[in-house]
Amino acid sequence: MLIIPAIDLKDGHCVRLKQGLMEEATVFSEDPGAMAQHWLAQGARRLHLVDLNGAFAGKPVNEAAIRSIVDVVGSDIPVQLGGGIRDLDTIERYLDNGITYVIIGTAAVKTPGFLHDACNAFPGHIIVGLDAKDGKVAVDGWSKLTHHDVIDLAKKFEGYGVEAIVYTDIGRDGMLSGVNIESTVKLARELTIPVIASGGITNLGDVKDLCGVEAEGIMGAITGRAIYEGTLDFAAAQKLADDLNGTA
Repeated sequence: MLIIPAIDLKDGHCVRLKQGLMEEATVFSEDPGAMAQHWLAQGARRLHLVDLNGAFAGKPVNEAAIRSIVDVVGSDIPVQLGGGIRDLDTIERYLDNGITYVIIGTAAVKTPGFLHDACNAFPGHIIVGLDAKDGKVAVDGWSKLTHHDVIDLAKKFEGYGVEAIVYTDIGRDGMLSGVNIESTVKLARELTIPVIASGGITNLGDVKDLCGVEAEGIMGAITGRAIYEGTLDFAAAQKLADDLNGTA
């Protein structure tokens, strides 16, 4: 089980939002590169980046901050990135600049043909981010709830050839209210590709709960606010995950 630190970027800074609200942003660092170095030193094996401005603008905004992170990480660990990715040229540029996996969210739901093309053009590098509330998918930075069932869409995108699904329970993200294990497992059981859980991780108890269902197809968990506010010690969380799953 990978514990994956999130670095959410807004106006060039590292922030966290509550339930996707830009006005509810808390700045945790002015230096994204230094933050990436911190998590690398703590033993992170993957980083999760989000261009928050890009997600709302529909185009990349924080590319300078993203480059500063990639410059620090180099080829040491994979970096996955989402937010504002709407065309193949943007994907190609990010991959050329050292991003390992590109996460497509809103565009996957609104223009599935684009996702299909992306999977064909960049096999092995495309992840889909599905954000859901009560089983229904949200788009446009969580501002709009669709009628799409999250499991139906995930199975469709699996057929396109995506690498994994990042599943976020938007009712819990940034709220430190615990992981929605039930809905995450329900999704993972329907897929053969791995699911990365996101949203709500608060403490080592949540990590233990997720490790207990790893065999269902949950390969990792993204954590943000908890590791920045100190309710979860990242290094201890990864060590616990390794110990529980025999990979220490």
